[in-house]
Amino acid sequence: MPAAEPARQRRSRFRIILLVWLVLLGASDIVRWLNPIAYAPGPDESSLLLHAVRDTAELTAAPPVRFAYKVWQPDSSKDPETIVLVHGSPGDAEVFNGLGPLLARRYRVLAPDLPGFGGSSHAVPDYSIRAHARYLLQWLDSLHIANAHLVGFSMGGGVAEEVSRQAPGRIRSLILLSGIGVQEDELLGDYYLNHTIHGLQLAAIWLLREGTPHFGWLDDATLGIPYARNFYDSDQRPLRAALIAWNGPTLILHGQDDPLVPIDAAREHARIVPQAELVLFPGDHFMTFMHPGELAGPLLDFVGRVDQGKGVLRAAAEPARVVAAGQPFDASQTHHAAGFGLFIAMCLIALATLVSEDLTCIGTGIMVARGSIGFWPGTIACFAGIVMGDIIFFALGRLLGRPVLERPPLSWIVRAKSLDGAVAWFKERGPVLVFVTRFLPGFRVPVYVAAGVLHAGAWTFVGWFFLAAAAWTPAVVWLSARFGQQMVSMLHRSDGAWPALLLSGLVVFLLVRFGLPLFTYRGRRMMVSKWRRLTHWEFWPMWAFYPPIALYVLYLAVRYRSLTLFTAVNPAIPGGGFVGESKGAILAGLAHAPARVAAWAVFPVSLSVAERIAAADRFLSTNRLDYPVVLKPDTGERGSGVRVVRSAAERDDYLTRAGGDVMIQRYVEGREYGVFYYRYPDQPHGRIFSITDKRLPQVTGDGIHTLEQLILNDRRTIAMAAVFLDRHQAVLHQVPATGTRVPLGDLGNHCQGALFLDGAALNTPALEQAIDQLSHGYPGFFFGRYDLRVPDEADLKAGRNFTVLELNGASAEATHIYDPGHSLFSAWRTLREQWRILFAIADQNRRAGTQPLGIQGFLKAWSGHRKEVAAHVRR
Repeated sequence: MPAAEPARQRRSRFRIILLVWLVLLGASDIVRWLNPIAYAPGPDESSLLLHAVRDTAELTAAPPVRFAYKVWQPDSSKDPETIVLVHGSPGDAEVFNGLGPLLARRYRVLAPDLPGFGGSSHAVPDYSIRAHARYLLQWLDSLHIANAHLVGFSMGGGVAEEVSRQAPGRIRSLILLSGIGVQEDELLGDYYLNHTIHGLQLAAIWLLREGTPHFGWLDDATLGIPYARNFYDSDQRPLRAALIAWNGPTLILHGQDDPLVPIDAAREHARIVPQAELVLFPGDHFMTFMHPGELAGPLLDFVGRVDQGKGVLRAAAEPARVVAAGQPFDASQTHHAAGFGLFIAMCLIALATLVSEDLTCIGTGIMVARGSIGFWPGTIACFAGIVMGDIIFFALGRLLGRPVLERPPLSWIVRAKSLDGAVAWFKERGPVLVFVTRFLPGFRVPVYVAAGVLHAGAWTFVGWFFLAAAAWTPAVVWLSARFGQQMVSMLHRSDGAWPALLLSGLVVFLLVRFGLPLFTYRGRRMMVSKWRRLTHWEFWPMWAFYPPIALYVLYLAVRYRSLTLFTAVNPAIPGGGFVGESKGAILAGLAHAPARVAAWAVFPVSLSVAERIAAADRFLSTNRLDYPVVLKPDTGERGSGVRVVRSAAERDDYLTRAGGDVMIQRYVEGREYGVFYYRYPDQPHGRIFSITDKRLPQVTGDGIHTLEQLILNDRRTIAMAAVFLDRHQAVLHQVPATGTRVPLGDLGNHCQGALFLDGAALNTPALEQAIDQLSHGYPGFFFGRYDLRVPDEADLKAGRNFTVLELNGASAEATHIYDPGHSLFSAWRTLREQWRILFAIADQNRRAGTQPLGIQGFLKAWSGHRKEVAAHVRR
């Protein structure tokens, strides 16, 4: 009870917090629904209705889009030329409140609110620059404006360039005012990288707006959904071709200190548009509305010359510039991200490390190789993100202690057993571990949380961590950049080399993931462990081992004309014991021989945790037992969730987290065997088909090596090293005394490390008679495997003093096949014979009136079984 109650209180607090949050979120949504923001043109704006647009297609059947705009008219001229000012994102026509009147001294000036911004409609199908260009053309048609000087500011530069592509005859001159253009100089310089960043930005803004109770405060945020959609929906790749194709007069006005659109973009635009005039002014991106007077002069001068027929066309451009414009883009000269773009890139890299440090460092290295970001900015961003993440883990451990591990996301990363090992290790070896675990996969997070739980000195922790991260981060980024350089060069030479770049990223990831661990002894031995499991079939997963047997079972099903006939092999057990059977219900069939069965009880899931704990106490008292005892799911699968608990605290922890019916059973000392038995219904006696001698794993201390080293050095235990190292995290650093045998497991499960040997030589008439007699007392049981324990081998041969732990039905295996001395083909032959016997017995039962499960019933049982297994408490 005491161990369970805090967990229940924490769950209760969590539910209350979640409920309050949901109530506030619901109230916020109601307020937003009752008070929607009404976007309308300002008092100094006009508006008209246009067809909605997707890409460049007008959607005549969709609701119309309101298009708001401002107009500044000169007083003197009766029929002035028109200048159109196109704002950026975020923004609207108001950014030109200073510049517009200055230009209107000689020209009619129009400044629209692009759809999604200002007084125009905000909910539109497409926010891209292509769609905005089409809206502009519709609008000019509605105002009967045949052509105009087009000024594109910031993102509006892309809209202006797109208009020049869609309708070049409508533009008298193209003016880029701190305008975007070629993709290569935008943010990270690559569409896919930028599109990913813009997608993450859109997702974050959407989640902030829809997942927080802001009561409408965020609905009209400047950096809102239309702004994010504008960038996400737009594709800048065609803009290079649009600029190259543009033949008219062009002016490029750009601030020398622009943090948003780098000056390199302006220079590249001037290169590929040889007739362009490039005017660089001292200032930044915000000169348009901060100091409009400094821009009005050169802008008016240029427009005036164009109107006088003095604008330079491409055909009249300087020959040297025409030659330069014809040269292909030199990607090797691409400048790294700079200014605000660099800042955004570094922030995103730092945040990405919170998801995966290795992948982020590798991806940053590839960006360095590509020229999207400098080595040191990229490395510093990775370093900052890694530092931030690990300080968060340290702080969580320090402020919240162990309970923080019981809630996502830490519960997905750190297990209590891992923390126990880290705590013990940290106490003994101190902060040096902070440095060492940076290079040991799987240890870093538990050690940092453990440092927080132990209230280790913050400055000591951070100091050691800085050293570790300073050694790790540059190495991984440099390796990725170095290895990816050749692949990136291929990408520069061919538009179709993206697969090569992706392959290089994969190779670098594999080098970091599997190459760097080779520099540690543990890493090398774990590679050996993986190789042993790969080359020894007994460790293969079921999907790799069972296909030939599955085909044979299908053959038998066709031969006996029933896909589920095997479920009739044991009429006394639901489904024959193939799927979803209750361990307790099966053992209840052996009630005629209570002395042969280890005492047990089942606690249904309907009981509360407190009731389960009380029932466990009564079980121990009634059967006069003490710890250890065995706890396991009543519906099991290959040892899943089975645990030997050695204290009330361990028992309470198990029962608190168990998600289904739980069996408690007396722990039986002795040697463990699996005895596979079958009897044909028309025969008076059955036979033992297989005996498995189960040897529990252990290592022997030498007074020199730690338990971890002993596990990794042993030829047998190394194959299951991942299981053993995880199971014994808390004591891996200890050095067992010479001759001390250290058991690595308590249970005879192959998947938990037990060694299975062929015990055919142990079969005797006395044993076969004892098993046959026990089975005859269980009406309706004909086929299955007894898992039992005996004091010694002699008792087994004599058929005496054995205690049944479990009885498995149709799904049981003759597990002696996993003897390392048996070949794969020998195992397949044994299982073929096992299934042949099973179908023959089931066929006799069917003839006697037992009906196998139907397909629907079998699938229903299988589905329920999978849900039960998912709720198991695993080691």
